[in-house]
Amino acid sequence: MSSARSLIIASPFERPTHHWLRQGDNTLALKEGRRPAGYEIFDTRNNTVRTVELALVNRIRQRVDAWRDAGYPGVTTITRQLLGHWRDDEHSTRQNAFYFCQIEAIETLVWHVEAPPDFKQGIAIPGDGGLWERLCSKMATGSGKTTVMAMIITWQVLNALTYPKRNKDFSRAVFIVAPGLTVKERLQVLYPGHAGNYYDLFNLCPNEGMRQKLNQLELGIQNWHSLMPLKEQERSVVRKGAESDEAYVRRVLGKLSSHKDILIINDEAHHAYRKPPELKVSRKDAEALGIDLDEATRWIEGLDRIHKTRRIIRCFDLSATPFAPTGKTSTESSLFEWVVSDFGLNDAIEAGLVKTPRVVIRDNALPNAQTYRTKLYHLYREPEVSEDLNRRGAEPHEALPQIVQEAYTLLGADWRATMEAWRESGHPSPPVMLTVCNRTETAARIEHYFRHGDAYWPELKAPERTLRVDSRVLEKAEIGETAGTDKAYEAVLQEILEAARIPEWRKEALRPLKKEELLRAIVDNVGKRNTAGQDLQNVISVAMLSEGWDAKNVTHIMGLRAFTSQLLCEQVIGRGLRRVTYDTEPVVCPDGIERQLFRAEFVNVFGVPLSIFQDADGDGEPPPPPRHSTQIEALKERSEREISWPNVLRVDFVVRPRLEIDLAKMPALKLDPAQIRVSADLAPALGGTADLAKAVSIDLEKLPEDFRLQRLLFVAARKAFETVQHGFTGSRASLIQQLVGLVEAFFNSDKLEIPSLFHQDPLRKRILVALSMDTLVQHVIEHVHQENAERLEPVFDPEFPIGSTRAMRTWYSTKPCLETTRSQISHAVVDSTWEHYTVQRLEKRPDVAAYAKNDHLGFQLHYLWRGSRRKYVPDFLIRLANGKHLILEIKGEDSDQNRSKRMALDAWVRAVNTRGGFGTWCWDVVKGEPSKVDDVIAFHARSAAPSPSTGEGILMPM
Repeated sequence: MSSARSLIIASPFERPTHHWLRQGDNTLALKEGRRPAGYEIFDTRNNTVRTVELALVNRIRQRVDAWRDAGYPGVTTITRQLLGHWRDDEHSTRQNAFYFCQIEAIETLVWHVEAPPDFKQGIAIPGDGGLWERLCSKMATGSGKTTVMAMIITWQVLNALTYPKRNKDFSRAVFIVAPGLTVKERLQVLYPGHAGNYYDLFNLCPNEGMRQKLNQLELGIQNWHSLMPLKEQERSVVRKGAESDEAYVRRVLGKLSSHKDILIINDEAHHAYRKPPELKVSRKDAEALGIDLDEATRWIEGLDRIHKTRRIIRCFDLSATPFAPTGKTSTESSLFEWVVSDFGLNDAIEAGLVKTPRVVIRDNALPNAQTYRTKLYHLYREPEVSEDLNRRGAEPHEALPQIVQEAYTLLGADWRATMEAWRESGHPSPPVMLTVCNRTETAARIEHYFRHGDAYWPELKAPERTLRVDSRVLEKAEIGETAGTDKAYEAVLQEILEAARIPEWRKEALRPLKKEELLRAIVDNVGKRNTAGQDLQNVISVAMLSEGWDAKNVTHIMGLRAFTSQLLCEQVIGRGLRRVTYDTEPVVCPDGIERQLFRAEFVNVFGVPLSIFQDADGDGEPPPPPRHSTQIEALKERSEREISWPNVLRVDFVVRPRLEIDLAKMPALKLDPAQIRVSADLAPALGGTADLAKAVSIDLEKLPEDFRLQRLLFVAARKAFETVQHGFTGSRASLIQQLVGLVEAFFNSDKLEIPSLFHQDPLRKRILVALSMDTLVQHVIEHVHQENAERLEPVFDPEFPIGSTRAMRTWYSTKPCLETTRSQISHAVVDSTWEHYTVQRLEKRPDVAAYAKNDHLGFQLHYLWRGSRRKYVPDFLIRLANGKHLILEIKGEDSDQNRSKRMALDAWVRAVNTRGGFGTWCWDVVKGEPSKVDDVIAFHARSAAPSPSTGEGILMPM
């Protein structure tokens, strides 16, 4: 027996007696009583939080309590038998008791339908604007929504058959709408004839007579895609016109179409909302919020057509996150107004119904400069991550940003420890690391990172246990349609199937499946014994996996996308909150009573900002009035001022077969231990607060055998090989051998600086090198290219090979702007006095034919900085009177990072000039003295031939 050692303080089978409350100093304190219904709005962009009380739900709770205490007045005999049977755990033969939240949810719905008016006086439940009634039960992931559906069906059907005249209250015809095939298949247990039906599993009927009567249920379960109207055949000779409402209902409902007064149950109901006319949400914003505008519209429109012809007596919505977008900037989403009961994520954590999420609270490196939080808290918000991962056309083999690799190394270390513990305990499946990323290119890069050797931990280098969920294929699978041909992806799925340690007869049954069917067979069964997904340990997805994906063995989550609201955080985390086991232990609860509580299980989270500390409310000065904005556009009448350029994705260096480096000429590489994460602490998070008293640590220094020097040298050589191989004309073996030698020579030289005596310890030094591998490789490769390059080959963007000032879209800016005359762009936005001066000089010089401030033009280059591929936007594009193009950079203060940018710019110019066909290009930089702008332009205007930079020391030979 013990006192509460985790955030689990309540039995899931009883009304909570206490709850955790976030204090003003962001610590957690126990408070007596049940948590009031409400939710917190976390704005992760502005780092604010505010609490919204669900006043209606709190009042309904009081009325339901009074109605229950009075003995359920007004209910039918059938309902009274059911409620008594469901609450009577002491004398029941039921193996699975009902959770408190399940009983409360069904009681609330029964109260609304059957309680006398005096128990509902003063309670008005808003609708959604439609003609049929909706009631929503807000229930957290893992709290048993499917069981509540079975209870609803039992209550409705038995009453409808017993009291057929009460057709406005009860129905035996039930239509359930699910968000996809995954959930639809999971809900098959609601058919009374299903082998694993919930009516028998949970002993829902008090006697066998009622159970037999329940078989008269008329049930239909469809995914929302079936509500889509039929597409008219374009090539058909006979034009039948649009599908009528009657034909539509017959097709969608099937045998249910012979019934009227239908009961609707919406599972994952946050997909189904009625869009008000004033709602304006762009498709890009909708995608960021994780919503499908077409889905919401078609779902509701379909139900409206059913109501029009068959009547919907009532709709019961169930969802963990019943929010709909508002289209407002102040709050992107709002709770359904027809929520009548609430059991949220915090309640589920306190009752132990779900895993407790642990977020990164600190690490050993410098924090984010704005929030002072560890950068691992919301990784995607860091510029080195968002700029790199948000690039269109990124190649799978490109290295991930260094901080992302550090995060995977730390998270992977903890994952390995979990895997060993599971293996020793005889668990048949490994723990799963789930990554939710921003776009398909990022998912492909992460897949390459794990499947082709970039991941530091050997156990995670398992191609046959790593699955990238192709969202396009999965979307088609959820609809039941066929996706386009992708032989490579099919091969990956077959590789996972063949490697699964399952009986051969099961593999034979799965081999003929189409890739869409096989993907679902794998994804829907992650961690489940004797299935294709049994041995998966790494799942990578774009956005969020579909509802119904309940892999209980998810133990680690990496978020590599923007999280603009706490709603998104909960939806992503919800994919990993299912418990593995339901073992209990005796615990003395806060009220002093010993109870059997669920043992704590955890999911460790990097990059998903689950807790915000600052309060958005409070007094202060009113916001300033909006600033004047300037419309900036491309002027068609100035076509003679147009500037065009080639869009180059990358520049390949073609090097000679024998590679050499003069270490004496190479500048030193400095590794700052304060910028490199070798340890991290995680703590359970609830209600916007992390519990520091229960923090656990991950420390790479405790794993010395995993950071051997020889291994580091070969890892570095392999990474360098991936960069150099495109331009190497010799043999693969020769290149690898040379790179190993070059990297070893650099590692042993005085060119690798670590400014800390403490970190000169060999182990600490090797760990720093391991986590800075891409930075080290980049440094070496830059000088391999400088001293061994024979020529440069530009790789053009195949979709948009040519960019132009003419194609710039109109935009607005509140920054200072200068009107132009020698530019096709109407205004030049100036970010500094230097740029202001430069624009004025460009307007007056006769040797300048046209120019453009490079803002919103789309002209950008990519460069490597500390192992991360970053975006670089030069300041000005200039077309000189002699026809030559000048890319001009203005710098008040210089840095090593700016130098890396200009090295990439120099390579771009030389590659484009060598390739030919785009005119002559040159580049230059003005540093320290803005008056040198005139000297630089005059220098390049002397000749139409290529000209070197005058404001920069030698970067590479011209």
